[in-house]
Amino acid sequence: MMIDAFNHFMPKAYLDRLGSLIPGHPVLTAFPRLKTLWDVDARRALMDEFPGTQHVLSLANPPPELIGPPDKTPELVRMANDALAEICRKHPDHFPAFIASLPMNNVEASVVEADRAVKELGARGVQVFTNVAGEPLSAAKFRPVLARMVEHDLGVWVHPMRTAQFSDYASEKESHNEIWFSFGWPYETTACMTRLIYSGIFDELPNLKIVSHHMGGMIPYFSGKIKLGFRQIFFGGPERNPTAEDAKLKKPPVHYYKMLYADTALGEVAPTRCGHAFFGTDKCVFATDAPFDSEQGRGLIRNTIAAVNALEISQAEKDAIFSGNAKKLLKL
Repeated sequence: MMIDAFNHFMPKAYLDRLGSLIPGHPVLTAFPRLKTLWDVDARRALMDEFPGTQHVLSLANPPPELIGPPDKTPELVRMANDALAEICRKHPDHFPAFIASLPMNNVEASVVEADRAVKELGARGVQVFTNVAGEPLSAAKFRPVLARMVEHDLGVWVHPMRTAQFSDYASEKESHNEIWFSFGWPYETTACMTRLIYSGIFDELPNLKIVSHHMGGMIPYFSGKIKLGFRQIFFGGPERNPTAEDAKLKKPPVHYYKMLYADTALGEVAPTRCGHAFFGTDKCVFATDAPFDSEQGRGLIRNTIAAVNALEISQAEKDAIFSGNAKKLLKL
């Protein structure tokens, strides 16, 4: 069995609704071309090409907080979560659970919706983004949402968010060559995880479960940088990081990075091997990011399965990555 813990779906009624809320938005032109993103039967047919596959659904971009103001997003999010829950109810063999969306520009409503989605709809986690309309997820105002998920003992799925308006250079107004996407998103994830860690969240909420998309972004590949801060070079020592001391972290920074869950949504052998080496089997969960490729998701699914199978680990460990860890995390 393979449980894909981080892939995306956009119910057709929700996609249609976006047309009136964000007219002219690029997704309105792009997403209709990807039938497996919004057509349940097309998605099920795709999954059946890979026997034993189940998808835990989460809503595709854009984040709700970029679609409407704080008084409008709660209703929009309820619509999305109701639709995903209904798909899971109708097709439990394909979709055993879903991850709820939240109106993060309305924190109070987000806590209420997290409770409703978990208790009434059967959601098995919530999805948030690396920044909330430009504000860091680590800001104190968003703590109640993360704390509530600790109370539910369920995970927080964190998806990167950056657009072409994030320029690559201070002298420019927008990103070129899709750098905002190819490299901006892994950076976003890394920056978000770092800000959360240095905010002391894992000392405050040691049971918080965070799922970082795309194998933690840049984290595994720059673990040496995590262990050696800039000020540490001049004012610290091998075991002394002044920036971590200023943040009053109780343990070395790398310890907290290893508390993160990381998904396998990379689709390549070498980076998957590197990510697994850093996070370890117990923290790796199978995910493909389907259906966002030029084959309606087939390439991502095929390549990610191959990348996990290429890991030089026992079959029992592969089984844990493919399904066992997700079952525990999602309480399936």
